[in-house]
Amino acid sequence: MIDSKNIHSVVVMLVMVVAVCFSSRGTCTAQSPERATLSDRKADAEKFFRERVTPFIKTYCMECHQNRRPTEAGLSFTPALQTPGHAAFSEKWEKAAARVEAHDMPPDGLDQPTDEERQMFIEWLEKVKYLSPRDPGPFVIRRLTKTEYGNTLRDLFGIDPKIAETLPDEVSGEGYLNSLSPLQLEQYLAITEEVLNQVLASDNSPPTKLQQRLFGEPLPEAETRQAARKVAQSLTKKVYRRPASADELKVLMDVFDLGQQNDLSDRASLRLMLKAMLVSPQFLFITPAEKFDDQDDSENKIVPLDDYQLASRLSYLLWETMPDDELMALADAGTLHEVEVLKAQVKRMLEDARSRALFDGFGTQWLGLRDLHERTFDPEKYPQMTDEMRSAMYDEARLFFESVMRENRSIASFLDSHYTFLNEDLATIYGLEETVRGSHMRKVKLSDRNRGGLLGMPGVLAATSFPNRTSPVNRGVWVLEQVLGDRVPAAPPNVPALEKQEEQSIANLTLRERTELHRSDPVCANCHRLLDPIGFGLENFDAIGRWRDRDENGKSIDASGELPDGSRFSNPRELKEMIAGRLDDFSRNLMEKLLAYALCRKLEGYDEIVVDELMQKLAQDDYRMQTLVTLVVTSYPFTHRRTE
Repeated sequence: MIDSKNIHSVVVMLVMVVAVCFSSRGTCTAQSPERATLSDRKADAEKFFRERVTPFIKTYCMECHQNRRPTEAGLSFTPALQTPGHAAFSEKWEKAAARVEAHDMPPDGLDQPTDEERQMFIEWLEKVKYLSPRDPGPFVIRRLTKTEYGNTLRDLFGIDPKIAETLPDEVSGEGYLNSLSPLQLEQYLAITEEVLNQVLASDNSPPTKLQQRLFGEPLPEAETRQAARKVAQSLTKKVYRRPASADELKVLMDVFDLGQQNDLSDRASLRLMLKAMLVSPQFLFITPAEKFDDQDDSENKIVPLDDYQLASRLSYLLWETMPDDELMALADAGTLHEVEVLKAQVKRMLEDARSRALFDGFGTQWLGLRDLHERTFDPEKYPQMTDEMRSAMYDEARLFFESVMRENRSIASFLDSHYTFLNEDLATIYGLEETVRGSHMRKVKLSDRNRGGLLGMPGVLAATSFPNRTSPVNRGVWVLEQVLGDRVPAAPPNVPALEKQEEQSIANLTLRERTELHRSDPVCANCHRLLDPIGFGLENFDAIGRWRDRDENGKSIDASGELPDGSRFSNPRELKEMIAGRLDDFSRNLMEKLLAYALCRKLEGYDEIVVDELMQKLAQDDYRMQTLVTLVVTSYPFTHRRTE
């Protein structure tokens, strides 16, 4: 008889087998910019780099950032001077430009570029992308997240997705890690055993309807193996979310045969085969289908995704679960990749209640609300910050996001809106407790123009605060990075926090005065001249988003500020209006973040040219949210992959 240890070894062996064959079917679903224009821009970028950027780097950067000596912050410009358009240097150019713009580089004591030279180097970011070859970028075969795994088990077997709660929390999207540790493997095996115990009867029990549905009625021994193969073919299409290859079916039949050879019953052998499916990389990872013909793709370095993988990529993006029957039927027919079909599916899926997953996955990352339920706040200062209040703050952001999405509003609504969603708890933060009663969330019209949109939303304001006070710096960074898409350089090392300032010297100072004292250090001043005014502009909102005119010491709040371009504001409403005036910056940032999330990687190289094209189409449709999602799904990097 085969014992549990040997079965375990067989299953572990299967997990190490990853099928990575891809289909060559499909057609291009996104057109590149006009070739002559790109050619001209490439020539201009090459000339700009040769005549202006290269002298700048050699004059101000190469003394510290070169291969011949240890480089500052691990950055060397030596290879970038040879191939400036290589995707590997995209992030380096962005970081370098941010440092130059902030006047952090070159360091004090070295020759400094003029303001015109600094501006020239910043402009290089808009030109370097034209040196990138047309390329969908690295293709990520990723593991299902904890949420996706639980949802998929639910849709396969009708079990509670909470069965996956024992797995560690993970973040999907840009920068997603797809490793599989021994501990995680043990957890998957334990969960799989529990799943099988719930959905399959034991040898001594009458088969449940679901077992009957999965495996069919018992057959004569001569036909058992043939029936098992049919079961494998049928199940793998659901479990793997695509047809299994001949090699994959052989592995599963080997497992079935192993059970039979060790005197396991037909039912137990089939159970072992299903267990192998549920711990295989074909289930735990979103893997591609095998080629459907013998065509040699060795010369085609870039091909469209096969329809089955496109179905999975789309379904896990919008629903965080496996494709439904309609998506699979379109993949079977080989039509899902057609642009109009793909657009229709995006619309259908966004109208489905399961599209809440787009906020729970992407929206919470974008807004920084993922850990709102775990964030601590001083209970003496903020006794209102209960679990119910946190849930209401989260639901306000979710319902607002879904409203913009489902009603296909302009994404400008995220910056300025006349409504939000409140219950009685959250209404106390807004000062509307007299008009909003009950625990259920409902749409509420806003008359206070300081509110409305993300900048005045309590959940966002709380997520960018400290446990015992507001943080103008955190809020300024959030607006710049999450709203406007600016890159903020990391703080230099050994810079003391505000709390480390000498107590006696700051005892009578407001938070604004303490922050301004903090940035008197020239190392800090360059970045904070941009960050702090924005954060100060939101100081009328306390750490959990309540309006206030005076701080904790009874001093009047000064929410005025001036941005580096000379524009001034005196309150949150005016700051919000100024930021709403940068709709192009905001929409591009949102487009880039959603595309990176959908691709599970950082954007680089040719991606920026793709975003340029998508932005033109988005503007033509008044920046509508459903249009933005559809553009991402039908984009060149979303629908194509490298074969290498």
